[in-house]
Amino acid sequence: MTAEVYNKQGEKTGRSLSLPAEIFGIEPSEHTVYLAVKQYLAHQRQGTSKAKERSEVSGSTRKLHKQKGTGGARKGDINSPTMVGGGRAFGPRPRTYGQKLNKKIKLLAKKSVLSDKAKTSKIFILEDFTFDTPKTKEFVGILKNMSLLGNKNIIVTGDLNRNVYLSGRNVPFQDITSVESLNTYQILKAKNVLLFESALGKLSNTLA
Repeated sequence: MTAEVYNKQGEKTGRSLSLPAEIFGIEPSEHTVYLAVKQYLAHQRQGTSKAKERSEVSGSTRKLHKQKGTGGARKGDINSPTMVGGGRAFGPRPRTYGQKLNKKIKLLAKKSVLSDKAKTSKIFILEDFTFDTPKTKEFVGILKNMSLLGNKNIIVTGDLNRNVYLSGRNVPFQDITSVESLNTYQILKAKNVLLFESALGKLSNTLA
């Protein structure tokens, strides 16, 4: 399985690189992808919701009236959850929604989504480049020449490339990241994956 290589202008160079079969040619595991996405989305939840319970509400602890003989319902103090202005029964408390996932499962999930993209010819290789300063116009020009502008794309650089990131962060539907920060959810939600040549090499070392 191969992918065509494009230059800094988004034009075909006439070269193509072979994609490692152990990363881009496996049978995708849907359940593994589900687990990885579930873990990623769970980690996005803040878990900071908090409601005051009866012991935290400001109010008198005096018993409102005697237990028997009034003809009314039994009442404790005014902070009871059944009273207006009282504490909340079983309210939310700060918690973490994080989930643990085996490292091998994470790697298999990444390889599964990359293999799925490769099967549908959605993997593109870019020659390594950078900008002297952030240049959004040139970034858009690359996507136009590749006929990918307007699609949801993820551009993966080998190392953190600040000027490339700043050039593309305001372009709609574009996600720019490095190999170290790449996750299954990002690949899954993108239509096309654009890999720098150095990123392809790093992926081979990381996921093989």
